[in-house]
Amino acid sequence: MSARPQYPTPATFDRNVSDVVLIVDDVPDNLAVLHDALDESGYTVLVATSGEAALQRASQALPDIVLLDAMMPGMDGFEVAKRLKATALTAHIPIIFMTGLTETEHLVAALEAGGVDYVTKPIKPKEVLARMGVHMQGARQARQTRNALDAFGYASITVRASDGKLMWQTPLARELLMNYYGTAAPETPAIVVDWLRRHLKEAEQQIEPPRLTTDKGSRRLTFRLHQQTGDDDWLIVMREVSDSAVIESLGLAFKLTARESEVLYWVVKGKINRDIADILGSSPATVKKHLERIFAKLGVETRTAAASMAMQRLRQLQPQFEG
Repeated sequence: MSARPQYPTPATFDRNVSDVVLIVDDVPDNLAVLHDALDESGYTVLVATSGEAALQRASQALPDIVLLDAMMPGMDGFEVAKRLKATALTAHIPIIFMTGLTETEHLVAALEAGGVDYVTKPIKPKEVLARMGVHMQGARQARQTRNALDAFGYASITVRASDGKLMWQTPLARELLMNYYGTAAPETPAIVVDWLRRHLKEAEQQIEPPRLTTDKGSRRLTFRLHQQTGDDDWLIVMREVSDSAVIESLGLAFKLTARESEVLYWVVKGKINRDIADILGSSPATVKKHLERIFAKLGVETRTAAASMAMQRLRQLQPQFEG
């Protein structure tokens, strides 16, 4: 390599201008040829000369595609690919293997490790660019979709249907999954995997399946199957809705305390005293005392009458509310 290229840092990337490519090869001459060809074609090019460096650069920069040498000393390309695909942060990145091994078992190993394609050595830059173009189009569309969802405040995840692995997630999605299910990538909550697999046939026919909903107190998390982003990968959009505004409305409408408002909310939802006590972390006796004060403030004698009055007022204030 005649001069050491000045590789950009992740902070300088503008993905609206160019896509980011990570080349992994322990031979400097191979890096130089590909770097120059890709740079001239408008790509932002990163390099790594070992498997360990490749994993570090990939996790830091999140390239749009990886060109990966299969045979390297130490950690080889097959192991690098497996680790990239096993990590939620990098699992969505397409990998094209570069190999001088043309035996069928080696090519199969490359694909089984997570590669989407391969090119044989000696490397021909035009062939590499053509193969990249095929896989970059799908990756670019998936990225644009995810960016649009993020911009509007939606949490989203990508799940591989065959093994249920969580391949990608937004920061908000990570928080929600941990909060509702106590899970972290690459684990996908079992209820989400089951829901996805039950409705795959509908989704493949472009029929939107029923949404999945999980309640947690006055909050609920919904999942909507958005689209297929790969052969077996599905983009799922998550949204959390809170009825805290509904509870506050009850308090203002009937001059209730915060806890009385919560109790009345769950009465409207059809919960019995024991269930309300479990939800609020109190005792059925305490809930009963709150209800007695609620009945007095509303001028009613039964929970049915209280629920009916509260529902009527809520529909006036928030027509979209569903009891």
